Amino acid sequence: MFAYRKPLLMTAAAFAMLSQVAAAEEQFFPIVSYRVGPYGANGQSFYGGFVDYLNYVNLKDGGINGVKLAWEECETEYNNAKGVECYERLKAKAKVSTGPLHVMSTGISYALIDKTAEDKLPLAMMGYGRTDAVDGSVFPYAFPLVTTYQMQASAIIKFIKDKEKGNLDGKKIVFLYHDSAYGKEPIVALQEEAKLNKFALTLIPVAHPGNEQSAQWLQIRQENPDYVVFWGWGVMNQTAIKAAQKVGFARDKMIGSWWAGSEEDTVPAGDAAKGYMAATWNVAGSDVPLIADIKKVVYGAGKGNLQDQAKLGTILYNRGVSAAVLSVEALRGAQEKYGKGKPVNGEQVRWAMENLNITDARLKEIGATDLLPPIKTSCADHEGSGMVKIQQWDGAKWVPVSGWIEGNKGLIHPLFKASAQQYAKEKGITPKDCAKES
Repeated sequence: MFAYRKPLLMTAAAFAMLSQVAAAEEQFFPIVSYRVGPYGANGQSFYGGFVDYLNYVNLKDGGINGVKLAWEECETEYNNAKGVECYERLKAKAKVSTGPLHVMSTGISYALIDKTAEDKLPLAMMGYGRTDAVDGSVFPYAFPLVTTYQMQASAIIKFIKDKEKGNLDGKKIVFLYHDSAYGKEPIVALQEEAKLNKFALTLIPVAHPGNEQSAQWLQIRQENPDYVVFWGWGVMNQTAIKAAQKVGFARDKMIGSWWAGSEEDTVPAGDAAKGYMAATWNVAGSDVPLIADIKKVVYGAGKGNLQDQAKLGTILYNRGVSAAVLSVEALRGAQEKYGKGKPVNGEQVRWAMENLNITDARLKEIGATDLLPPIKTSCADHEGSGMVKIQQWDGAKWVPVSGWIEGNKGLIHPLFKASAQQYAKEKGITPKDCAKES
């Protein structure tokens, strides 16, 4: 009996060892996501695009230099505590090999920023999160990539100033914002812009989830501002657009953040959304070469992540693809430095993210032109771009109405530096010498 069982036990052990070897040859992505809850529709599109691109790289290229991409998703419902629970559940696998962590939540980012640094896992905050993490000397594992809320707010003010023939003196701008870490992040930048450009700034918060705004829009009607800069999310966005129509505020004088500028925001608002504008770092459209090829390769093979293919080519779907493109490019860079054909760990991916150089030529090569602006990071600059476009809803689709606009870096980046240095002082952190990192 025992002579019969022993070979079976050895075989089981051999299978376990083979499984570990196979897992070690994969590059793991911990996906701390949300597809249900008050912001679930947004998460479905974003993470659908993200996962589709990972599948695309596996199907089209066999992975990165032969290393297949693997992932596990954990649902947070956009809840900070659940975000931490999901991170703790996935981090053991991520410590073996990891792609950048994208949580698409400023609150969850704040909750994880110290944990990810301690665990040496790179946190990618594309267009959200703790913005003073632009200073990599203090936040080596946090990357507020592409552009930050402050630089976005500054770019929106530059766009408005251009519309006003270069003069905002005496103008009135309302900042209507989600009353959360996300909504509060750009306030300091707007206050500095108001001082510099001599416009009156009024701050009006909206409580989560934002489906009740009658008091706020009554105040806006009384204020009668020249423009409303709008920092909404989820159901708050369509509610605000409809409320603007109800009180007679022109939608082409209302400019949202990139999290208030998707089809999920405008389609439910119907005719009220026509003329509304918002910032973005990526275009919409399934005619973008990469998006068209994902549809052909991934959905053609029956491996698409989304049941509703109408979401392909939408702003948030394409943004999810942009996040995955950036992540995969970082992994390629890490393999270039540490060895092709092998999975890379958090420290190695951190190096790659701090040395990104995604050029227009590279974006064109992979069919991703206008899914990202060019990005070049360094120890001193974990943002890497700072540029946005302004787009306008024409009643059926988003249409870009500007080229790339860079916010006032000379005004905004010193704010990051001062905040980061204060954080370092409070936490007893000795900042790295970025001159030695270059």
